[in-house]
Amino acid sequence: MNVTSSPRTGELTSDDTRAAAPAATRPVPPPPSSRRTRGAFLLMGLGVALVAVTVVAAGRGQMAIPPAEVAGSIAHRLDSGLEWVLGRVGVTVDLPLDIGPLPAHVQGENTLWLVRFPRVVLAMLVGAALATAGALMQGTFGNPLAEPAIVGVSPGAAVGASLVFVTGTSALGEWTVPVAAFSTGLIATLLVYFLSRSGGRTEVVTLILTGVAVTAVAFAIVAFATFVATPEAREQIVFWQLGSLNGARWVAVAAVVPFVVVGLVAAGWLARPLDLLSLGDRAARHLGVHVERVRIVAIVAVALLVGAGVAFAGVIGFVGLVVPHLVRMVIGPGHRMLLPASALGGAVLLVTADLVARTAMTHADLPIGMLTALVGGPFFFWLLRRTRSRAGGWG
Repeated sequence: MNVTSSPRTGELTSDDTRAAAPAATRPVPPPPSSRRTRGAFLLMGLGVALVAVTVVAAGRGQMAIPPAEVAGSIAHRLDSGLEWVLGRVGVTVDLPLDIGPLPAHVQGENTLWLVRFPRVVLAMLVGAALATAGALMQGTFGNPLAEPAIVGVSPGAAVGASLVFVTGTSALGEWTVPVAAFSTGLIATLLVYFLSRSGGRTEVVTLILTGVAVTAVAFAIVAFATFVATPEAREQIVFWQLGSLNGARWVAVAAVVPFVVVGLVAAGWLARPLDLLSLGDRAARHLGVHVERVRIVAIVAVALLVGAGVAFAGVIGFVGLVVPHLVRMVIGPGHRMLLPASALGGAVLLVTADLVARTAMTHADLPIGMLTALVGGPFFFWLLRRTRSRAGGWG
């Protein structure tokens, strides 16, 4: 039996020793019903918070629109849309949803539906995608410090965007940068996966180290592109890497939705296998989990989720690290609750961060990636200290 002693307390810390300890000395986990209750309350709370922050964010800006008018505009559009859909199938009904005042300003409706709501919805999608991807990475690697950049998707996307800015290519018009970023991000992820395979299997440590190597090469390419770029292209590269939702439109939302939906569906399918994978690869295999297939699906889902978000918003860090860990602290490690709660939490966080980014300074749009880093950096340091303290030191 492998028994180690904690340098802080001198207590035995091996799994075998904990299993053999008297029942009175073992930590008692909360009952499953308690976790489910907390999870249900958290999901409801995050849902209400998302609705509230959406209404507030849509109303804030150079043209202030009261929350009641924002809610009235949403109710009016929802009522009209549902009546149109029912009319197409031959059902004529007057729905009682058109309640609340419409925006008093003559341009209020256009401002909401052509400028504000596309940006808010894109922030929801990108935040949900990044947080869900982070939860998948932490579950796949069994490490709360794991985040989507490990598989190289964000650095790979930065390569594609940088090359477009440097070469001035515009073959796809305004879609050139998003398509290039998504494509190179996906290529980088697949490259990390296939380079880390050996004997038909992928070890976690090898995958992480391969991701570090590919990320270093990607950053070197971006640095070279920045060096040879014109001043205008250099500025575009820098600001793209800082992340922003400025200029979001419905067409971008429509492009992101399919990838996010596919990624979220894949994440839902992975919930139970990830719970079993937390027991270890060998135990998971004995319980019928195809470990290699789970890792492949998880990595592809992460590439789709992060690639779609990064393509239109630039590099936004720490959302995939901070949100899943905070949710896990509240409701535990079960992925059936963790994944949807992380998606809602990521949406709330990014909508809030984007609201601060465009309203903190007059006539200025702060990089949203800078704000998430200001929050995520100290949190990451705290998480490192907390993990080290619980482990009794790294050595």
